[in-house]
Amino acid sequence: MVSKKIIYPFLLVVIFCLSGFSYSEFSIKPKYSVPNNDEDLNRRVDSLMALMTLKEKIGQTVLYTTQFDITGPSIDDNYLDYLREGSLGAMFNATGSAFTRKLQKIAVEETRLGIPLLFGYDVIHGYKTIFPIPMGEASSWDLELIEKSARISAIEASVEGLHWTFAPMVDVARDPRWGRISEGAGEDTFLCTKISEARVRGFQGDDLSQDNTILACAKHYAAYGAAQAGRDYHTVDISENTLRNVYLPPFEALVKQGVATFMTSFNEVNGVPATGNKYLLKDILRDEWNFDGFVVTDYTSINEMVHHGYAKDLKHAGELAFNAGVDMDMQGGVYLNEMEKSIEEGTISETQLNQSVRSILKLKFKLGLFDDPYRYCHEDQEKEIILSKEHLQIAREVAQKSIVLLKNDDKILPLKSDTKIALIGPLADDEFNIIGNWTARGDRDGVAVSVKEGLEARNSNFTFTKGCEISSDSRSDIANALEIAATSDVVVMVLGESERMSGEAASRTNIKLPGIQQELIKEIKKTGKPLVIVLMNGRPLDLSLESEQVDAIVEAWFPGTSGGHAIVDVLFGDYNPSGKLTVTFPMTIGQIPIHYNMKNTGRPAYIKGANERYSSKYIDAPNKPLYPFGFGLSYTTFEYGSISLDRETLSENTTINASIEVKNTGEYDGEEIIQLYIKDVIGSITRPTKELKGFKKIFLKKGESKTVIFEIAAEDLKFYKNKSGFINEEGKYEMFIAGNSDHEFTDSFNFIFSKI
Repeated sequence: MVSKKIIYPFLLVVIFCLSGFSYSEFSIKPKYSVPNNDEDLNRRVDSLMALMTLKEKIGQTVLYTTQFDITGPSIDDNYLDYLREGSLGAMFNATGSAFTRKLQKIAVEETRLGIPLLFGYDVIHGYKTIFPIPMGEASSWDLELIEKSARISAIEASVEGLHWTFAPMVDVARDPRWGRISEGAGEDTFLCTKISEARVRGFQGDDLSQDNTILACAKHYAAYGAAQAGRDYHTVDISENTLRNVYLPPFEALVKQGVATFMTSFNEVNGVPATGNKYLLKDILRDEWNFDGFVVTDYTSINEMVHHGYAKDLKHAGELAFNAGVDMDMQGGVYLNEMEKSIEEGTISETQLNQSVRSILKLKFKLGLFDDPYRYCHEDQEKEIILSKEHLQIAREVAQKSIVLLKNDDKILPLKSDTKIALIGPLADDEFNIIGNWTARGDRDGVAVSVKEGLEARNSNFTFTKGCEISSDSRSDIANALEIAATSDVVVMVLGESERMSGEAASRTNIKLPGIQQELIKEIKKTGKPLVIVLMNGRPLDLSLESEQVDAIVEAWFPGTSGGHAIVDVLFGDYNPSGKLTVTFPMTIGQIPIHYNMKNTGRPAYIKGANERYSSKYIDAPNKPLYPFGFGLSYTTFEYGSISLDRETLSENTTINASIEVKNTGEYDGEEIIQLYIKDVIGSITRPTKELKGFKKIFLKKGESKTVIFEIAAEDLKFYKNKSGFINEEGKYEMFIAGNSDHEFTDSFNFIFSKI
């Protein structure tokens, strides 16, 4: 009988030869090459997996952080030991070419099969060149520019050894108390979808084999933005119709866009934690949408199913997560420590493990990591690419277009070049907070430009004092603020939150300006000087007091590395603001939740002929917000003509073209974001009062007119109804085209099914 010891190496040689691997001196470690096509890719993955032990397979499903930049509880610090054992498939929070090369060298040269690591990081709105926070950037409504900022983020991250970003966050978010509203594109499903698609295109490019692309990750799946009371990590309890119509469409769109990975959310959805939710992860994501990438958990979210009261222990939690469809465990160590036993007991199938490992290895092959594990490590190019002049200039442009002018009484803005300015406020000379939260490797000191530095660069005539701190109650500098205000032509106050007041684990019950900032406004107001406030914040704020006290409000969000320059550009009219809100600003916190496309009740407020007392409204405040979705002023004015429809009836086989003429009637050249809203008047389930269905951003010189055309198709009118799926319904549809969502309907058309 022939010994197995003789047959085994012989079989390995045969496998290597057939699969394209080379084999020399009977080493167990193959030499890899780039697949030519999908068939070649599958063959190479299969060949590699034939060599892998069970532990090595499990290792590919394990993601651990280094101690460089942790964002949650550190459960296990032994990542280097696991790496040498071949028990890690990916790592995060390892940045810089030298460091990632060092870790990759261990994976490739010190493990049995030399399978390269995948390096991930939270590249949310820039890597070192930091762009405005995502909610701010979304206010530009500029898809081309948003894609460009993501492309730059990918270029900078990839040159320092990164392959994967945990972005974009595509959660629709409608509660400003929730800190993570800052990471998304706002409250509207349609707009969130378009912006998320642009970000994925920017991160992943056209070809993942290019070494300046990174894998994108659609997060947080799903409905994280609907957390009760705006409290992070909290419960989500919503109907199937709301889930399907509001929260899932952006995720489905990213599957079609080719997003490489998905991340589960921390919350439960209707009683089942998202990380163990088979309905979300398998039934919808895999079976219905045909997603073929891999799913990673959020930080330790498998472990947290024990705290949810859904899993009895970590082993059980791992079984629930894996059987639901989670391929990779981030930081929890559950798959690492428990999966082998679960497979032995039959509670997890090795066949399913093979499918997960295949998904992970495929992406490593597509990135070219098997051909050259160090292809993303470019120490020689870091200085040339990182924070380049081109990148900083684009960051300035993105910040300009993200700024929203909320108020401008008596045309106080733009300022004249010789205006004597009193610059006051805790964020006026701030380089730390101006780049916001989730800022990757962004430099908060010395690179980021403050508003004060922006004024200095422009040689503006100003004097400065803080007046107060962001959240302190110290009043020691108010006298200085009053003194410089009294001798100025105009007061510019830069106010807002600290970067830590929004983002993850930063929910707030009070969304007014913190500390004594409102008191400072009241004191400065007494000087009688024109008063402009510039806001830096990561959420919609309650600005009811500010809107009464000040002459102009400039919403700058956290504008990023070049933010100080961009703000000054807007203040002096070097750039005419064009941003529009993607989230509603409430008049008071008691109105929350509030968004533009809420539904009517059976007793709508302010309906003609109704009993005003017994209607759906407050007795101490109006229903309307302070600033509606889609709102934003310009230094010029735009006049909208009448809508012209090329037909009055739409069917599943036809389209309607809705055209409108828009004219710049003001004194400045400027951009306008033209928005199309449609209402399904009568539905078999109740429908929103209005829905954004299209937008276009155009530039008009003063006095110039342009005709804008929107094409409306049956697909635009579909909605999810119970178990019927997405459907069209016959009936009347009202519409308007305007500069924001607060507008009356002006036109209508009918939808009918064509007769066969």
